[in-house]
Amino acid sequence: MTSQIESRLEALGIVLPAAVAPVANYVPAVESQGFLYISGQIPKGANGLEYVGKLGRELSVDDGRAAARLCAINILAQAKLALGDLDRVGRVVKLVGFVNCDPEFGDHPQVVNGASDLMVEVFGDKGRHARSAVGVAALPFGVGVEVEAILEIA
Repeated sequence: MTSQIESRLEALGIVLPAAVAPVANYVPAVESQGFLYISGQIPKGANGLEYVGKLGRELSVDDGRAAARLCAINILAQAKLALGDLDRVGRVVKLVGFVNCDPEFGDHPQVVNGASDLMVEVFGDKGRHARSAVGVAALPFGVGVEVEAILEIA
């Protein structure tokens, strides 16, 4: 039987990729005291890393928004691997988005909206969350965006 969230993803035309394995000494997800903490996910798609570069230089706000959306899709893939069923997500509690950008760049919130909007599209009101959008000097592999999540387990 297909879960409600799996059906919603299908209706949105989203196919979850295989969850990406960690590239250093950490785990991709930790379940603790009713919450699932998802490590930062980068925009890795079917063809490898996407959206490499700095916002405000090589990447536009639209590129950044798309990168954040892809990060959120990878968060969902990690959550599915950890929980077995995305219907176990009771609420998206918090997202933290890191934006690799020039010092003058100020559209961090618009970039991270790519991830936030996806969570609301997928989970409805349970997808509304607290959030931080932070500009940084560099991210792993030179990607433009990284997003981490805290999810409440139902």
